[in-house]
Amino acid sequence: MTTPAPESAPHWADIGESTSAAGVLFLCWVHRWFGRWPFRLCVYPVVLCHWLTNRVARESSLQYLQRLQAHTGVFSAPPGRWQSLKHFALFADTMLDKLLGLGGRYPPERIYLQRDLVLDKIARREGGLILTAHIGCLELCQVLAEQVPGFHITVLVHTAHAQRFNRLMQRLDPLASVELLQVTDMGPATAVELQRRVEAGGFVAIVGDRVPLRGGRTVPASFLGHTAQFPIGAYVLAAALACPVYTMACLHHGAGYRVRFEHFTDRIVLPRGSRDAALTAQAEDFARWLEVQVTQAPLDWFNFFPFWDQASHGK
Repeated sequence: MTTPAPESAPHWADIGESTSAAGVLFLCWVHRWFGRWPFRLCVYPVVLCHWLTNRVARESSLQYLQRLQAHTGVFSAPPGRWQSLKHFALFADTMLDKLLGLGGRYPPERIYLQRDLVLDKIARREGGLILTAHIGCLELCQVLAEQVPGFHITVLVHTAHAQRFNRLMQRLDPLASVELLQVTDMGPATAVELQRRVEAGGFVAIVGDRVPLRGGRTVPASFLGHTAQFPIGAYVLAAALACPVYTMACLHHGAGYRVRFEHFTDRIVLPRGSRDAALTAQAEDFARWLEVQVTQAPLDWFNFFPFWDQASHGK
């Protein structure tokens, strides 16, 4: 039986965070001294409670899993509540890995880096824009930045909705080789600075699977057989920077992760007379790339809100 769309479709940024800094620090302490399985024994009851009480997140997870199954047949049986609970549990596991990655404590031998493309660009001092999504554990690109001399990456984030998590990250003393840049209100000065970094051979990373705060533009694209709204910010920025665009995914692979970079396009051009069509074409290409990623790692997509029901934003 297919789960209907969640009755209410709040904007993802309006969904209150439920991160307890003290609780997360305690769980990190458990992992540090006792390992991952004791961590799981402590965190899984919390995951179950969250799954039971957060109806929007639970129904959104079920909707995603069932649409993924209908579009790809990736699961051996129709996904239901048990698969959704596993989805939540994997997210909890991944949150630990995010903290370990940003703190420089994730075992590098568990990360398989497919990095030839990036190494070639670094050698030529050719920067670019990296397009990614809320899949897997993107924070582990920290390992690449630590291992590859000359690799500098600026990650554009919207973090105003997760201030407690930000304060938690500051307490965990993250490494500085990957810079997180707040871009809720990106102005001309920020754009100029990003241009300088790319021209110096650096990379700028931005996600393309969450609609912006109210007032930002979106375009429709088909994702898993249903139309969803995708932000245009990454493509507008890439056109302004006049730089190559790559995709990056960091998905669960065996006992660790696989980080893979792929070429997306040499340049994004937005002709004045057909700008909307060009933006829609880029979003459709990104949606097809994202479908490939979630087919490879079905539980690795972490958007626990009504993704297909987010309101569109006009010109």
